[in-house]
Amino acid sequence: MPDAEASILQRIRRKEVELSVKTDQARRDAEQIIAEAKRVAADILKSAEAEGAKVAEEYYEQRLVSVHEEVENLKRLGEEEAKSAQLRGERNLSKAVHKILKVVSPG
Repeated sequence: MPDAEASILQRIRRKEVELSVKTDQARRDAEQIIAEAKRVAADILKSAEAEGAKVAEEYYEQRLVSVHEEVENLKRLGEEEAKSAQLRGERNLSKAVHKILKVVSPG
């Protein structure tokens, strides 16, 4: 019987060693999977940041062009209004001079 017990204990010990080796291998595999996942996640994040910066720059450029166009339109409208006011003033200048002279000169 002692040989049978030793044989059983040896088989149990071999099985423990075998399971320990499998556990260690599974742990190494898991660490590799995690490391690869972290690398892929970092690549995705870097790519997303670059794409986000590109999209933001494009949007900024579009808005900048739009703002410049709006500024030019406002300048043009201001110049048109100034010319219109000047023309109205020139048309009414003689009337204004007559009224002023009427008020100022004794009459």
